[in-house]
Amino acid sequence: MKFGRSWLPAHVLAWLYAALLVVPLYYLLVSAFKTNDQIFGSPFALPTSLSAHNFTEAFSSADLGSAVVNSVLVTALALALTLGLAIPAAFAIARTEGRLGAFVERVFSLGFLVPTFAALFPTFLLAAATGLFHTRAFMVLFLPATAMPLSVVILVQFMRTIPREMEEAARIDGASTFGVLRHVYTPMCMPGIATILLLNFLTFWNEYLYSLVIIGPDPEQRTVQVALPTLKSLTRTDYGILTAGTVLTLVPVWAVYTVLQKRMQQALVSGAVKM
Repeated sequence: MKFGRSWLPAHVLAWLYAALLVVPLYYLLVSAFKTNDQIFGSPFALPTSLSAHNFTEAFSSADLGSAVVNSVLVTALALALTLGLAIPAAFAIARTEGRLGAFVERVFSLGFLVPTFAALFPTFLLAAATGLFHTRAFMVLFLPATAMPLSVVILVQFMRTIPREMEEAARIDGASTFGVLRHVYTPMCMPGIATILLLNFLTFWNEYLYSLVIIGPDPEQRTVQVALPTLKSLTRTDYGILTAGTVLTLVPVWAVYTVLQKRMQQALVSGAVKM
């Protein structure tokens, strides 16, 4: 397809935006193989060697092995709990006609109005009152609560587009309400489910403030985002080791995005068509 000259500004802006994304990523990757002198002396030059010393040092100094395991555990369980709560809730709201369904949907939407930092002190008190302070279990229960507004609102929009005839056909075949949800609504909402999985994964994996306050700096329980800052020093920070540790924590994000990106693109395209 050929575009006229009117598309030239759009192409220029697109390439500039791509450069703004690629240049920092390139700088991060090459710095992971350099020393401090090389980083500050020739920041954008290619590394002289591809030694894995910075990666091994970051892995051992920050104890990233246990931190990655903790992050994977907390993120996976929180995602599972989020789906287990959001899918049935969205199903009930989408099938409810009249003002009640709209009212409950607005209640979930109110969650967008609560700033993250505003809930920090009440969350701290709740963790202390339940005896789950300094535990990963509280984060597994807390993170889905923060993700429910967005997850429910997205899934409700997808489920409302499913024809009622599909449900009626399943009912005729003897399907129960749970069967309709499992065999009709859930498979047809996979793009939406993949979207909330990806968005919530990024949020849960990169969560720092609550992990630092609730779980704390305990090396046996801290997440990877809390472990990374321990590579910094007030006197002398080895930025090669710090960037290497950062690259290691980005690998799971890249893997999850690679798996779910097609489903998310389907969700965006279908949403645009419906509009």
